[in-house]
Amino acid sequence: MAGPKLRGMLKVGLTGGIGAGKSEVSRLLVEHGAVLIDADRIAREVVAPGTPGLAAVTEAFGPEVLAADGSLDRPGLGAIVFADPARLAVLNSIVHPLVGARSRELESAAADDAVVVHDVPLLTENGLAGLYDVVVVVDAAPETQLDRLTRLRGMTEEDARARMAAQATREKRLEIADIVIDNDVPLDALRQRVQEVWSDLLRRARTAGPNDRNASSK
Repeated sequence: MAGPKLRGMLKVGLTGGIGAGKSEVSRLLVEHGAVLIDADRIAREVVAPGTPGLAAVTEAFGPEVLAADGSLDRPGLGAIVFADPARLAVLNSIVHPLVGARSRELESAAADDAVVVHDVPLLTENGLAGLYDVVVVVDAAPETQLDRLTRLRGMTEEDARARMAAQATREKRLEIADIVIDNDVPLDALRQRVQEVWSDLLRRARTAGPNDRNASSK
């Protein structure tokens, strides 16, 4: 049965610390009908072989950042920029505008009444909350993040802690949240919470005009 007509597109910013389980939440939201725009996936697409993005990265960092097959050596490039904020800023100045342009293109292709979820890992760090009608933060305790990164992703504890430390603090993420999804819970409980959040997003879409994060209470 069709739900009530939405007033217009609702733009949702979805974020969370590494290992918090944001990908699972985005998958569940898509099951409910959300249109997903994945910033990480787009970031890979815009530097694929043959793209202007890859050409710009190669010009800035040299051919040594290319793998033998001509694709971007992402771990190699990561090792360069992770230790050097200035070089990271150069990379971001190339990639971020390309990701933004492609995200807007995908958003414009969505239905006028869609709930569009932008999965943006660095939403907090890059001060992007104002771009969205609603910001949803997937939250988990640091010890939960650490366990998932070491047990499920095979990271060393040192690497996992470094990756977590390079991101915004848990407190900073929660400060910008309109909606928080606690992911220190079993999958069944997470599914129930995402169902509640989806209902809330539909309510906000019906009652708030586009681009008005203040029209709905937090």
